[in-house]
Parts: sequence; C-alpha cells; structure tokens
Amino acid sequence: MTVPKTRRSLVVASALSLTLSIQPHLTARAFAQVVVYDPSNFSQNVLTAARELQQINNQIQMLTNQAQSLVNQGKNLASLPISTLAQLQSTIARTQSLLSQAQNIAFNVQGVQTAYSSTYGTAAGTSSNATMFAAAQNRWQNSVGAFEDSLKVQAGVVGNISTNSSAMTSLVTASQSASGALQAAQAGNQLLALQSQQLSDLVAVLAAKGRADALEQARVTATESQGQQQYKIFSTRSGYQPGNVTMFRSN
Repeated sequence: MTVPKTRRSLVVASALSLTLSIQPHLTARAFAQVVVYDPSNFSQNVLTAARELQQINNQIQMLTNQAQSLVNQGKNLASLPISTLAQLQSTIARTQSLLSQAQNIAFNVQGVQTAYSSTYGTAAGTSSNATMFAAAQNRWQNSVGAFEDSLKVQAGVVGNISTNSSAMTSLVTASQSASGALQAAQAGNQLLALQSQQLSDLVAVLAAKGRADALEQARVTATESQGQQQYKIFSTRSGYQPGNVTMFRSN
C-alpha cells in the first residue's frame, strides 16, 4: 500500500521542523558541559592544598614527639628491676652478730669500765695473793678470748667478700643497662650502700683487732703492777721462824 505523495511530503516537513526546534536546546546543553580552565585559580587551589597537607604533617610530627616524650618519661620513672638491700642487710647482720659474741668484755662502755675497775688498773696490785692470782687468770682469759673474737670477725668479713662481689657485679650491670634516669640513680644508690657495708666491715675488723690489742696491753700492764705488789709483799716479810715439825706419830 503506497502513501500518497502529498501526505508523505507533509510528514517529511514535520520531521524537519521538529529537528530544527530541538537543535538549539542540544547545542546550548553541550556548551554548558564544557569545563573552563583558570590557571590562576588552579595554582591557588594547589597552594592551599599543599599548606593544609603541611599542617597535617606538622601535627602528626608533634603528636609523634609527644608520644616519644611520654615513652621517655615512662622509662625515667621505671624502677630498677633488682635490689641488693636485703643481701646487704643480711651481711651487716652477720658481722654484728660476730661482734655481739665478744667474750668476757663486750663492746659496751659500761662493761669496759666495770671490767677495768675490778680486773685491771690499780685494783690489780692491791689485793691478796689469791685475789691477784684469780685476776691474772681472768685477764689472760680476756686476752685469749679477744684474739679469738678478732679472728672470727676477720673470717666473717673475708666471707662477705664473695657476696659483695656478686652484688657489685649485678649492680654495675643494671646501671650500664638502665633505661632511664631513675634506674641509673637507684643503681648508684645501691652501689653506695654496698660501699657503706664494706666500710662497716672494715670498722668491725679494726674494732675487734683494737680490742684484742688493748686488752693484751692492759694485761701486760696489770701483770707488771701485780708483780711489783707481790715483790713488795715478799720483801716486807719477816725472817724465817723455825718451828717444831712432827714427822711420825706414835701410837
């Protein structure tokens, strides 16, 4: 079936008219989608973004520094993981125990005064023979006991050397590996405490040795005084008085 020529012409004309009416709208929309490039505006945007990025980096670095500072503060406040206090106290207690075992005359001012007033000094040569002999025996025992006490204290102090050496090694190692100021200070304080303990051992040895020497010198002096008194008693005696002696008894 064929469309009449006149009608077909009308259809074509209508289509052309519709196309021409739509074309201006499509052209305007196409021009509206075109991006306009502004170099100065683009550069300003890039600079702004760079500045913001730098600020963010600065803030990140500041937070990192603060975190590291807190970590360092934590290390400085950390305590030393070892302590030799109990070990040092035990060593000092052993030395004090040896000193407290002093025989006859203890390390006591009142006890020394009492012993000297009764056994040494002027009292040594102003008594009877029996009393002087007993005092001489007592002085000899005091000297022998004092020398024994001195040797025991010296032996105890020598025994502490190995213990002190172990403590010193541990403290030096801890000091060298300290992670913070507090640990280093505590290690130094404990090393000073160890040094004080060693000095106290030295004082104990000197005291025990000095005690023994002093008692021996006092014994020698008292013996001289006693000898003078005994000679005085002997020289003032009267001559020999004969008497009757019965050797055999009669039944």
